Amino acid sequence: MTDAELAAKLAKDAGKLLLELRKNSDLIGKQLGDAGDKAANELLVAALRDLRPDDGLLSEESKDTSARLSKERVWIIDPVDGTREYGEGRSDWAVHVGMAIEGRATVGAVALPGLGLTLRSDQPIGLPVRADKLRMLVSRSRPAKEAVAIAEILDADLIAMGSAGAKAMAVVRGEADIYLHSGGQYEWDNCAPVAVAEAHDLHCSRIDGSALRYNREDPYLPDLLICHRQDADRLLKLVRTL
Repeated sequence: MTDAELAAKLAKDAGKLLLELRKNSDLIGKQLGDAGDKAANELLVAALRDLRPDDGLLSEESKDTSARLSKERVWIIDPVDGTREYGEGRSDWAVHVGMAIEGRATVGAVALPGLGLTLRSDQPIGLPVRADKLRMLVSRSRPAKEAVAIAEILDADLIAMGSAGAKAMAVVRGEADIYLHSGGQYEWDNCAPVAVAEAHDLHCSRIDGSALRYNREDPYLPDLLICHRQDADRLLKLVRTL
């Protein structure tokens, strides 16, 4: 399998496991989320260690080490992006399997198991349609103040949604137009989504316009902008005025 085929297969496999766990266990809420994180992480890590033993690995659910820092190729995974949504029985959660090559999000698959979808960097589904009245995604629980302020300036509709992966893929799928986040993320929250979004010819950057870089010693990557290229300059300028 190519790297992209492997990413898609693993994201789907983990998603299937998570759906089965949610259906067949008596767990709910945080206990279900914790069990899902553990089970999906074990599946993904074991497969990558077996099939790509020479690559580096960074997972939200595994203890990080410095071994990955010397690698050009590093898998960056989030076994359950949106653990709260998963535990609540919602559909706006995701599985992220991405790979950074020399610090750039290059390969990615984002499974949306609750919707029966997996979006991939090697199989773009076509450029998403931009709405005349812009639609901006925000967190269900912690809407970023910058996003709310910019939505007001642009008269954009706000769409509340769960996980970072679900929000990013809503732009890819044409269900929204802007995902601007400033409330704090880590590399595993956006590596796979950015690889998929860039493959669909969307703009992806930090909210100051700088490039998103991965496999750094500190994986904290606090902000993100995914949008149509025609809107990027205006959005970045607006952020600077806030």
